[in-house]
Amino acid sequence: MATLKIAIAGSSGRMGRALLEAVFASTDFKLGAALEQAGNAHLNKDAGELVGVPCGVAISAEIEKSIRGCDALIDFTRPEGTLAHLAACRKLGVKIVIGTTGFNDEQKKSIADAAREIAIVMAPNMRVGTNLVFKLSELAARVLNEGYDIEIIEAHHRHKVDAPSGTALHIGGIIAGALGRKLDDCAVYAREGVTGERKASSIGFASIRGGDIVGDHTVLFAGTGERVEITVKAGSRATYAQGALRAARFLSDKRNGLFDMQDVLGLR
Repeated sequence: MATLKIAIAGSSGRMGRALLEAVFASTDFKLGAALEQAGNAHLNKDAGELVGVPCGVAISAEIEKSIRGCDALIDFTRPEGTLAHLAACRKLGVKIVIGTTGFNDEQKKSIADAAREIAIVMAPNMRVGTNLVFKLSELAARVLNEGYDIEIIEAHHRHKVDAPSGTALHIGGIIAGALGRKLDDCAVYAREGVTGERKASSIGFASIRGGDIVGDHTVLFAGTGERVEITVKAGSRATYAQGALRAARFLSDKRNGLFDMQDVLGLR
């Protein structure tokens, strides 16, 4: 495979640095651009210096100028920032890997619309193991479709701004679909006080925030006399970065279309 020129959005953040390390350690990627928002303290500095590998690519807030000529942009930022990067990618024909979560329906529609012109991988979680959990959760829901209560527990670091996590919501959506339900109709996001007995059709969510937890997810199927738990825990952001690079490789021969990690991993 030819070397792919990659742009990284949010390059000075924790995820951005993990992506930089992954790109520099790879044999088939080259850093083409490193982006940050205006006012960031690292603007104009060598992006590689953030991870001890000077590379000659300066961190910039000029999106179009920076990504021109890149094969793909990888974005783990915030919805508003991602949409700005998406608009530039669409204009210049640059593919994009989106790991950002927290999009509303209108924003998701904008992404789907852009996919008519450029190739996009968008997934709430880029980790390979987590995407296997998506598939296992679907299978478990189909098998344990009677007599089992379903709860999804997720834990993340104190700085995460949305809850439940996009990954947890995605798991819930997969399970609801496997059971012939709509998540909006059966999701329970909070319990306090006298709530009454649990409805059998509910899919419950619990969110934990604290410390530097990278990301843990457990899907619990609780029956009478037994519990089935499917758990995945991230110990490093490197797993997200490796998944994102795998997604970028997948896009290398795609002209347009909206894909997710199930497509990337051949789990459809």
